[in-house]
Amino acid sequence: MTTIPNRSGGPHDDADVVLIGGGIMSATLGSMLSVLEPEWRIVLLERAEGLATESSGPWNNAGTGHTGFCELNYMPDPADGAKPAAIARQFHLSRQWWAYLADAGLIEPETFIHSTAHMNVVFGQRDVDYLRRRYETLCTEPMFTGMQYADDRGTIERWAPLVMHGRAPDEPIAATLHPDGTDIDFGALTAALTRLLSDRGGRILLGHEVRTLSQEHDGSWTLTGRKPQGGFTMRARMVFVGAGGLALRLLQRAHVREVHGYAVLPVGAAFLRCANPDVARQHANKVYGQAPVGSPPMSVPHLDRRLVHGRPYLMFGPYATFSTKLLKHGRWVDFFGTVRWHNAHVIAAALIQNLTLVTYLITQALAGSRRQFRQLRRYYPTAKPADWELVPAGQRAQLITPDRQRVGVLQHGTELVVSADRSIAGLLGASPGASTAVPIMLDALQRCFPDRWCSTWHKTIEEAIPGAAELDWDATAVADSTRATAHSLRLGRTRQSS
Repeated sequence: MTTIPNRSGGPHDDADVVLIGGGIMSATLGSMLSVLEPEWRIVLLERAEGLATESSGPWNNAGTGHTGFCELNYMPDPADGAKPAAIARQFHLSRQWWAYLADAGLIEPETFIHSTAHMNVVFGQRDVDYLRRRYETLCTEPMFTGMQYADDRGTIERWAPLVMHGRAPDEPIAATLHPDGTDIDFGALTAALTRLLSDRGGRILLGHEVRTLSQEHDGSWTLTGRKPQGGFTMRARMVFVGAGGLALRLLQRAHVREVHGYAVLPVGAAFLRCANPDVARQHANKVYGQAPVGSPPMSVPHLDRRLVHGRPYLMFGPYATFSTKLLKHGRWVDFFGTVRWHNAHVIAAALIQNLTLVTYLITQALAGSRRQFRQLRRYYPTAKPADWELVPAGQRAQLITPDRQRVGVLQHGTELVVSADRSIAGLLGASPGASTAVPIMLDALQRCFPDRWCSTWHKTIEEAIPGAAELDWDATAVADSTRATAHSLRLGRTRQSS
């Protein structure tokens, strides 16, 4: 399906597009469709009684605008900066879309985005050497102009005083800092984008859990499910599944052949949170470290400055947790509902190849509060237990994909799946999804509606995001544009002065 057909239908032909899930992905796609096609009937269905209650909620993620500035796991080889550069360009697309909506008076950036420098701090001569080589590589990249490096303790203390107070004077240490990083409340952003959708005629239905999806002979979809007052039925011309960890199960129930052999591994997280304003005001940045040798990429420790509802906080983590739930507010049986005859061997192969991850999850599950606090004191030596509380974060469903040579491969990222007839699409996987929601949804628009994209949509998108309409999505590259970069950075700097 490349266009939305005749809008007159049967008694249950309720929508041109249905978005399943009330998080950042559905909200982003909904905001784009409401701008591109204001006459379309768009319905967002969310199983919870509120929006952004899962991974998009402010306490369910670190709130980092992922730019590649500080995420060392994106660059295991300090001489290869390709992946951080690609992530940085993708995040610029997201900021450009938000800036476009802000310039049009459709959203208020000060409610969700704030300028927060991104730092790395590493300890020991091995990691100091690595960080210096990484800096030498990235400082030649246009997207990383402005990055600074220091192994002088006084400079690092000015950047992050809590990190240096009480630290042994003879410990090798180095840091990088980029001033143009951001802290983002993705929950507030989801609410803003959803209000835009609602203001333009879209329907937001909370407490509506989709249970089945059946395709009709004309290519449309019938969705059935539960709501507080009983059941519901809805007909849609096109469906997008942005339901986080439950996306795979819904696509399986819809018999989407493109997810044959796919699987997910549920991995949760927890953070230590400090609400003491006297402490929080002493730390102005997001400080990312180096994961211990042999640990998986998701274990990268970071001490984050957060601003939620106008109040400063500090967060440290993540500490991995494990359950068979696919959502934070899900059911213990959810994971088992995704296991099929065609993906069981894929799951087994991926786990065998990632025994370090299995060991790490077990170790984290057995770690007590004293061990967790020792990890915090590696980055904040004088931290006091009374200032911190352990809070559960969001549940992630790490994507496992079939592979001809390795049978099953654990993917650390997201993948957009589109059916052959383009009538249904879904997003699978995890981080850095929220930060790259805009390029992911631009990809969805191109692949699901190629005729409309080529005829009219690309002109509007080009106006909003210069260079985006000509992206080579397979290479995940973004055309550099002076106007685009300036627009994106202005958005971040505006938050600093607000």
